[in-house]
Amino acid sequence: MFMVDLEKAPAARPQGEPVRRPDAEGCLTAAVRIPVRIVVLVLVVPVRMVWDALDVVGRFLRDTVLRPVGRALAWLGRAVFVWPLLGLWRYAVVPLAKGVGWLGHVLLVVPAVWLYRWVLTPAGQALARFFTRVGAVLAAAGRGLYAGLAWLGRYLAVVPGAWLYRWVLTPVGHGLARCGRALAWCGRQVARGVGLVVTGVGFVLYWVVRVLLVLPALAVWRWVLAPVGRALAVVGREVWDALGHAWRIAGYLSRAVGRFLGTLLRWTVVEPVRWVYRSVLTPVGHAVRDAVLRPLAEAGRGAGRAARQALASARRSARQARADVRRMLFGESAGRQRVDRRELLDAQTRTLEKRTGHETSPPTRG
Repeated sequence: MFMVDLEKAPAARPQGEPVRRPDAEGCLTAAVRIPVRIVVLVLVVPVRMVWDALDVVGRFLRDTVLRPVGRALAWLGRAVFVWPLLGLWRYAVVPLAKGVGWLGHVLLVVPAVWLYRWVLTPAGQALARFFTRVGAVLAAAGRGLYAGLAWLGRYLAVVPGAWLYRWVLTPVGHGLARCGRALAWCGRQVARGVGLVVTGVGFVLYWVVRVLLVLPALAVWRWVLAPVGRALAVVGREVWDALGHAWRIAGYLSRAVGRFLGTLLRWTVVEPVRWVYRSVLTPVGHAVRDAVLRPLAEAGRGAGRAARQALASARRSARQARADVRRMLFGESAGRQRVDRRELLDAQTRTLEKRTGHETSPPTRG
């Protein structure tokens, strides 16, 4: 039996926040909590059990199917793609690139460096000296021309312009400035009057909008929307807490059901099979091994030894018969003399003992 805790679990409270008493939650919270938790628990328990079953099946498939298949596919991918491409890169592309680079260096870089050093550099230096001298001549001519144009501009434009500004434009500008100040004063007075009119109209419109729109909207927000929002917030919070609580309880129930099914499978299938294997099949197998298989194996090994001994005796008899036939046909053959293949040693032979200063007497031949 599982004891279902219908009260909220104590959550972590931030430091400095005052402790809220359980009796201060209000009647709405107390009235919503228990029905919501019961309904959510009934709805969540099947979902959690299905979820746990799918989790177990997924882990089994991952460990027994997906992981070996993935390893096989990875090895196949390396064998089909990576290793051939690596070999192609290492033994074909890299040597070819090195050869192309060396050929480009020989055919392009070396001629370009020689052309730059022995053709373009001297030509550029000669052109630079030429243009430097031409530039100096042009600069001198430009300075003279600039001085002449400056003198002409001063006496043809600057002096007449200064006279015109002093004796014509300045008096005209002073008169226009006086007219502009008068017009500006008039404009300020007109703007002040317009501003007073706009201020009055705006004040009237402000109070009209406040009385007709703002105050009713504020009353609706304060006395309708805010209470409804608080009630919906309480309901939503209780539903969320109920979901978490029901999910934990469903986890306990799912674990208990899983353990029950595992125990049932163990005592109905595994333990009987183990008992049959241990109490029936193992003694029967030992009896068959001791009463049938071992004697058959010993008999087979004895028959094999007897067959090998019979074959060895037959081979010896055949060799003896061939030797008797050969003696009868060709007679007794003289025994071969043993030839001594060792090198003869005399007094003049240089050996290791003589080189190191130890003389040894030559061995006597029998």
